[in-house]
Amino acid sequence: MKAAEIRNLSSAELESKLVDLKKDLFMLRMQHATNHLDNPVKITAVRRDIARVKTVLREKQN
Repeated sequence: MKAAEIRNLSSAELESKLVDLKKDLFMLRMQHATNHLDNPVKITAVRRDIARVKTVLREKQN
């Protein structure tokens, strides 16, 4: 997900997106721990998306 796409979302949408991304990260970590994860790069991508959403939320607070 690109930063420009994230900036177009409202604060409420960003909060819900953050919750969804955290759930996805948890599921990916569980799959990785049980050796069912096909592509471990997805974990890094989701972590970066979480960081992007948090950054945009922080920008909108100010």
